[in-house]
Amino acid sequence: MTAARSLSISLGIALQCTRKLLKNPLKALPPMLLPLFIFVAFTGALSAVGDTPGFGYYDYTAFQFVFIVYMAAMFVGVFTAFDIAIDWESGLGARFMLNASRRLAIVGGYLIVALGRGLLAIAVVWAVALATGMPVRGGAPDIAGLVGLALLLNAAATLYGAGIALRFQSTASSVLILIPVFMAQFLTPVFSQRDDLSGWLKTAAGVNPLTAPMEAGRGFLANDPVSVGLAFAAAGGLVIVFSLWAVRGMRKAEKGPGAAPRRRPRRRRA
Repeated sequence: MTAARSLSISLGIALQCTRKLLKNPLKALPPMLLPLFIFVAFTGALSAVGDTPGFGYYDYTAFQFVFIVYMAAMFVGVFTAFDIAIDWESGLGARFMLNASRRLAIVGGYLIVALGRGLLAIAVVWAVALATGMPVRGGAPDIAGLVGLALLLNAAATLYGAGIALRFQSTASSVLILIPVFMAQFLTPVFSQRDDLSGWLKTAAGVNPLTAPMEAGRGFLANDPVSVGLAFAAAGGLVIVFSLWAVRGMRKAEKGPGAAPRRRPRRRRA
C-alpha cells in the first residue's frame, strides 16, 4: 500500500469521525467543560496560594492555566479513544480493517481528529482565560511552544487510549483509559511549584514525564523558558512509546476480542 493510499484512508476515517461530531456536537463538550470547571474552581478557591511568601510565579491564574491547557488537550485524546472503543464494539472497526491493509492508517485517522479537536479545545480554553483577565508575558514563539507541547501530549493520550481500546474493543475499557491519564496529570506540580512539594508527591512529580512539559509550559507563559529540551524530549518520547503500544493493540484487534495466544502443539512421547 502506498503512502498516498494510507493518507487517503486516514483522511477518510477522520472525515467520517468529523461528520459524526457535527451530527452530535454535544459530544465535543465534555473534554473542554471539565478542565474549564477545574480552572474556575482552582483559580477561585486557591488564588491565595499566589500571595504566599516564596511563590515565585508571576500570576497564580497563569500558573494553573498551563495545567488546564494540557488537561483539555489530553482529555480530547482520551475521548477520541472512547470513540475507537465504540467503533470496534459496534463492528465498524472490523469494516475499517477489511478496507485497509495498512492498519496504522486507521489509527492515523483518529489521530488527525484528535489533533483537530485538541486545537479547538486549546483555543476555547485560551479564550476563556484571556476573557477573565489572565496576564500573558510570553510572546508568539513562547505561545507556539506551549501549544506544541499540548498537542504532543494530545497525541500521546490518544495513542495510549487507542492501545487500550483496540485490545479490549469494548466501552467497558473507558475507565482504563481515563483514570491513568487523570492520575498522571495530578501527580505533577499542580497547585504549587515542585520545590514546595514534599514526601511521596515530590518524588512522584520528579519521575513523572509530564512534569517537565508542565514546568516548560509555565516558563513559556512567563517569558522565562526552562527545561525546554527536556520537555519536548519527554512529550515526544511518550508519543513514540504509545505509538508502539497502539501498534501492538492493532495487532490484537486483528485477532478479535478475547483471542487467546496460539500455543505450540506438544509432541507426543514415543
